[in-house]
Amino acid sequence: MTGKLPKDRILILDFGSQYTQLVARRIRELGVYCELWRWDVIETHILKFNPSGIILSGGPESTTRKDSPRAPDCVFQAGVPVLGICYGMQTMAIQLGGEVQVSTKREFGYAKVEVLQNSSLLLHDIQDEYSSDGMPVLDVWMSHGDNITSIPLGFINIAKTESCPFTVIENEEKRFYGVQFHPEVTHTRQGQRILERFVFHICECVSIWTPTNIIKNAMDSIQETIKNDHVILGLSGGVDSLVSAVLLQRAIGSRLICVFVDNGLLRLNEGRQIMDMFKSFFKLNIVYVLAEDQFLSALSGIKDPEKKRKTIGRVFVDVFNKQVLKFSNVKWLAQGTIYTDIIESAKTGIGASHVIKSYHNVGGLPKKMKLGLVEPLKSLFKDEVYKIGLALGLPYEILNRHPFPGSGLGVRILGEVKKEYCELLRYADAIFIEELHKANLYNKLSQAFAVFLPVRTVGIMGDTRKYEWVISLRAIQTIDFMTAHWACLPDKFLRQVSTRIINEINGVSRVVYDISNKPPATIEWE
Repeated sequence: MTGKLPKDRILILDFGSQYTQLVARRIRELGVYCELWRWDVIETHILKFNPSGIILSGGPESTTRKDSPRAPDCVFQAGVPVLGICYGMQTMAIQLGGEVQVSTKREFGYAKVEVLQNSSLLLHDIQDEYSSDGMPVLDVWMSHGDNITSIPLGFINIAKTESCPFTVIENEEKRFYGVQFHPEVTHTRQGQRILERFVFHICECVSIWTPTNIIKNAMDSIQETIKNDHVILGLSGGVDSLVSAVLLQRAIGSRLICVFVDNGLLRLNEGRQIMDMFKSFFKLNIVYVLAEDQFLSALSGIKDPEKKRKTIGRVFVDVFNKQVLKFSNVKWLAQGTIYTDIIESAKTGIGASHVIKSYHNVGGLPKKMKLGLVEPLKSLFKDEVYKIGLALGLPYEILNRHPFPGSGLGVRILGEVKKEYCELLRYADAIFIEELHKANLYNKLSQAFAVFLPVRTVGIMGDTRKYEWVISLRAIQTIDFMTAHWACLPDKFLRQVSTRIINEINGVSRVVYDISNKPPATIEWE
């Protein structure tokens, strides 16, 4: 973790919901530290973490199945408040003596919740409107196929919907609460207020997870870990590695050696721009390594995206190991790994979600490294990295660059990676980004990029028949990168970009636009 843990902290047990990471994000937004662990974590780990409160997430399983996941018994014996969300509410009910049955009517999407007990600490004075009889009503987001039919002894019913008689339940004495809806999603309009009520009023946490405290905590941890050793950090040009570099430089000064590896998978002119920016503005000690041939040779013939990521990671580490030999006292490799990388790669041992994809700085590392590993951002979500970047004094225009994967164009070229494909994609992506800036659209998007599709289609240029490649454009809008909507870019703009790409890049005959949301799609294609 990033240094010493704050005294007030929330533990989230993950039952596999696609929204679980959003729960963690919302708690962090309140300035309270939290961690996300698997539902079947052992009791000693929970007791050691010593949470101020526990949240049981939603999940895709049915609690009516005998072999479905259950919360550890110690959760309800720890003497701390517990909030069950959706599946978490249902397993809490069953484990404490209630009953759950498969519903005859699945409830998915928008719903109106009628509050029955306005004195509930969790919901008091929280509403979107009032019913005709003067009771509070909440607009919420539901996603469940089972319903609680009998609540445990000591609980009371707080709210209902037309098809869900027990929508909110509570045991005020034990400080146990359950909500059938998802307060973490933006569709639940008062969701953040409900989480705030649980965290601050019920768990009595104090908001101290702030950029200033995070930076101090991280620097203390770095200094305690590194001592007088030297550290090598790989600069990718992305925000994560840049913030890591500045943080490390503040903590250990000139003992930080930055290595920029030009792997041949970068965007147009990116190598030169990165070197100029880092050396002139940030005064970092940077070593430039040209390794394009090494990476492309290793990737030859590989089509599977996971194998590509791990190959890139392996070569990346090989390059670093060679650089280590050139410097005395280098004992640590620093990386810009963030919490989302670890969760989506399922490398924590605590996340219940399936592996979505590996990251070159997570899944590609060999089991036996010659260097110790330091990851100063590994406890932080993307927007937390942005906030501490601002607090460290990094320029707005640099922090607001769209994310670029550690595997670079290697995962934006579907299938095998070839130099020819890299060149085509580099120019297409540059045209797309240039036009976004011209149209004042770049800063309205969370991420935008081009993808090379290894598919040839027929085109006509003048009177000549062409049989050339396809480029897909991708632009998304998101708050936290856990979920994302495709951006509805203007027709005129897309027409301009498509025309430029086809006219200016020899080898492209067709441009398409990706209109897939996350989920079910991922933001990157591979």
